[in-house]
Amino acid sequence: MSQGVRAVLGFPARAPEQVQALILDGPPPLDSAADPEVPLDQYAALVRTGGIEAFRHEWARHPLMQLRTRNPEARALLAAMLARYAGDDLTHPASRAEPAARLRLESLTVPTLVLSGEYDLAGRKRAARRLTARLSHAELAEIPGAGHLPNLDSPDAYSKLCRQFLTHHYSSDTF
Repeated sequence: MSQGVRAVLGFPARAPEQVQALILDGPPPLDSAADPEVPLDQYAALVRTGGIEAFRHEWARHPLMQLRTRNPEARALLAAMLARYAGDDLTHPASRAEPAARLRLESLTVPTLVLSGEYDLAGRKRAARRLTARLSHAELAEIPGAGHLPNLDSPDAYSKLCRQFLTHHYSSDTF
């Protein structure tokens, strides 16, 4: 999900025989290591000067972290995720994933589902369309009523899409 898409896309390039399918949710723009919607350098500076709690407070206000649902359980899960986030990618920038432009995405041949929330940021929706176009066996699905975190905003719709995708591409004895 999100920035994790960069890391996930690196795995099939190194071990294609171990990947049978991909589900990529809310991908960032992949044409460079920087994401114009997430000021990583600014956040890294905030962690250095104000600590991780100052960053968490700021990140919680970012548009990518805004839930559309009013479900208190989903909101509690998001709060717990934020509280657990250690910020290692901010304090150790060398650990950031390489640009996917160098990953030869066109060579990936596994079935891939690219997900986007209906109300995700425009850049993320654009990135999802571009990624889908670059992958030879990809399909794009949009989750109605969801933002950047569709698994929290619309967990039933999210699970249904993922289940349908996996069921369509694999028999039940694969799992």
